[in-house]
Amino acid sequence: MSKVTELVLDNCLCVNGEIEGLNDTFKELEFLSMANVELSSLARLPSLNKLRKLELSDNIISGGLEVLAEKCPNLTYLNLSGNKIKDLSTVEALQNLKNLKSLDLFNCEITNLEDYRESIFELLQQITYLDGFDQEDNEAPDSEEEDDEDGDEDDEEEEENEAGPPEGYEEEEEEEEDEDEDEDEDEDEAGSELGEGEEEVGLSYLMKEEIQDEEDDDDYVEEGEEEEEEEEESLRGEKRKRDAEDDGEEEDD
Repeated sequence: MSKVTELVLDNCLCVNGEIEGLNDTFKELEFLSMANVELSSLARLPSLNKLRKLELSDNIISGGLEVLAEKCPNLTYLNLSGNKIKDLSTVEALQNLKNLKSLDLFNCEITNLEDYRESIFELLQQITYLDGFDQEDNEAPDSEEEDDEDGDEDDEEEEENEAGPPEGYEEEEEEEEDEDEDEDEDEDEAGSELGEGEEEVGLSYLMKEEIQDEEDDDDYVEEGEEEEEEEEESLRGEKRKRDAEDDGEEEDD
């Protein structure tokens, strides 16, 4: 209970001027709504020192508002519309709510008094808005709009945080990226030069192999020619030998 900050009890009927369970344990309560609960008196309202907004519309309250300054001294918004409040003397008790900025008495009989608005603003000089409008008839900002404005401010802060690093940091990142690109280009050039060198080595090696093969073929051819010449010479020698033998036999005859 101590951590609850908002409590809505609308349409929960009260018994003997109080709602069962609503007590001093709600110490952190900032917003309390008890609309249409048939509440006739505030005497049993628990002490809620942190309460800032109190909704009591559509009840049967006719007086006893002095209790609010004692039980809820930090109220800034009070809605008593649709109650049985008839005269200025009843509202005068709200002078002790020094932080009160907005008061709603719409649909109360007091609104039928002549110069009602002027009288209330004169009586309760601390308030800014009466029944949703200030003395110049400017409408009060909606509480949800105020929350939205707070949310917008938070969103702007988040957007600024998400906007990224400062300009100097971005320049450093760009310089680092340029350096990385230069290194990649150097590596690509070195790789291409190495590839060309490998290609040259490969071509020269193949050319050397072809030359060596041609030389081997030439050697083979030369060896074959030498063998043929040697055979021819041996044949010629044998022929000469046979011719000489024939000549010798003829001489003998």
